[in-house]
Amino acid sequence: MDKNIAFISLGCDKNRVDSEVMLGILKERGYCPVSDEAQADIIVINTCCFIKDALEESIETILETAEYKNSGRCKGLIVAGCLAQRYENEIFEEMPEVDAVVGTTAYEGIADVADRILDGESGIHSMKSIDDNMDEANAQKRILSTAGHYAYLKISEGCDNHCTYCVIPKMRGKHRSRTMESLEAETKQLAEAGVKEFLVVAQDTSIYGRDLYGKPMLHELLKRLCRIEGIEWIKLLYCYAETLTDETIQIMVEEDKICKYIDIPIQHGSDSVLKRMGRRTSRKLITERIEALRAAMPDICIRTTIITGFPGETEEEFGELVDFVSKLKFEKLGVFTYSQEEGTPAALMDNQIDEEIKEERKDYIMELQKNISAEKCTKMLGKTIKVIVDGRIPEEDVYCGRSQSDAPDIDGIVFFKSDYEIMSGDFADVRIDETSDYDLIGEAVY
Repeated sequence: MDKNIAFISLGCDKNRVDSEVMLGILKERGYCPVSDEAQADIIVINTCCFIKDALEESIETILETAEYKNSGRCKGLIVAGCLAQRYENEIFEEMPEVDAVVGTTAYEGIADVADRILDGESGIHSMKSIDDNMDEANAQKRILSTAGHYAYLKISEGCDNHCTYCVIPKMRGKHRSRTMESLEAETKQLAEAGVKEFLVVAQDTSIYGRDLYGKPMLHELLKRLCRIEGIEWIKLLYCYAETLTDETIQIMVEEDKICKYIDIPIQHGSDSVLKRMGRRTSRKLITERIEALRAAMPDICIRTTIITGFPGETEEEFGELVDFVSKLKFEKLGVFTYSQEEGTPAALMDNQIDEEIKEERKDYIMELQKNISAEKCTKMLGKTIKVIVDGRIPEEDVYCGRSQSDAPDIDGIVFFKSDYEIMSGDFADVRIDETSDYDLIGEAVY
């Protein structure tokens, strides 16, 4: 009899990688992955609780999915990831439908947990120290949940920053880098399977290797990855200005496979707010790093994220943020409203900001960024760019893809027509004939 397994992965792309690794471990044990939860014997929900909205989504998903125990063939519901790590005991108390919790460092035991559930057990706790090292061998078992032509490469786990608003160190532990050898092996295996684009991720990508090799070694890792046959594009996400080295900038200049794209979460543009956030940076340092990147690569695309409504954020401090965004003109920018997370120093700070004000400030920044983005998109008119094809919209007879300046799910899309059939994962040269606030529209040229 088949043992069907279904996964629901919530939250960030780092969580997605964990889900893919767990799925590979389960398949090796004889479980058959299915996309329809109604056909699954075991359902795993890999949860997120980084902010309040993510916490609520995780809880709602668990309760909704539990219905498959009545309407489907589900015999077991496993909650994994950050919610399991943070609220291990509360989950069983509040949601008796859950059969097991699996912590953020206990993924290698996921198949044992599933087997125990099918043998009739419930109330299973599978937890380890959050500072345990990863079992690197399991990474090569992962089953991609993305389209087959791109994949996320998670190069480390945990975080040492301890920002005052963030619970990640309590759920993911201290920063632990994977070895270059294991990352090379995983990347080579994925490239041989047809992956052409790799998105390098971690909680703090730019300090990769500091714990293993005594200093940041992201540049050396990138150099090694660029030698792997089959890789076309490499994109860097979650690099921090204060730890982005000159060596990393230089390798981005030298290697054609590394896209002129980088994600640098700045969080704010006011030094006083950055200090309250516990960020080890300043407006001046961030500006200098941005200027260094643009001087080295004039065509670089810089993405960032910021937080509005941090405790005590005054009109003057918000004005500093507006000024910062206006002057630096980031190519891509996302905004979160501050979320008051229990167990963090920021949650206990005075002068918590009203939700309405947080949202107003978020909307103001997004409107400002929309104009900046529209202006930058307009400058692409008439240019021909290389696009990786993600799919086709049949009803509109149009293809959709991404340029070197676009990461999946978070950035813009290039829509284009073609006289010839193109497959997902192929590259196309597209002439840009039209633009919107965030997207580009054109036609394939041959």
